[in-house]
Amino acid sequence: MRGVKATLIWAALAAAIGVPIALTATSDLLEYRGPIYIVAGFAGIVALGLVLIQPLLIAGYLPGLPGLRGRQVHHWIGGTLAAVVVIHVVGLWITSPPDMIDALTFTSPTPFSPFGVVAMWAIFAVALLTVFRRKMGPRAWRLVHLSLAAVIVIGGVAHAALVEGAMETMSKLALCALVLAAAIKVMAGLLLRRRRATSR
Repeated sequence: MRGVKATLIWAALAAAIGVPIALTATSDLLEYRGPIYIVAGFAGIVALGLVLIQPLLIAGYLPGLPGLRGRQVHHWIGGTLAAVVVIHVVGLWITSPPDMIDALTFTSPTPFSPFGVVAMWAIFAVALLTVFRRKMGPRAWRLVHLSLAAVIVIGGVAHAALVEGAMETMSKLALCALVLAAAIKVMAGLLLRRRRATSR
């Protein structure tokens, strides 16, 4: 029974991330884009998928990755997320420098740009702060990490939801909803656990 449940969980996660990617690959809009732009776009979708995986790992919801093992994978996925975001940003910069300058300086007329930029800097901040994690202490690290994670989730979801491009709408919104739901559930659980621990 456990094996069936584990298979269903992994299959659902694969579908949640894989279906939007597969449907995007069939979009007619990609016919008019160059390879660098396409790679950058898909990197953005992968980044959103990784944001979904992160809270599931830290909460131990993914079969076969409990406790320490899940936290180790969470760490490596975080580094991968930062690298994928770099690919996303660099690819868009190469294909359209003026648009990226407007986005990075918060002068872009597109409503999705500032959310993406804020989420990007939050991801980079988490990656940088992991170097100083031990010096910060566990309590400060958790507070800062949880706060930045909330910014990443909100910014990333808003950015993806507002972009009108090659991503199929329903699968995109479903993935965004799952990212939000997973983050809210896990963060609320962590905060509740801390309150109980401090009240004892």
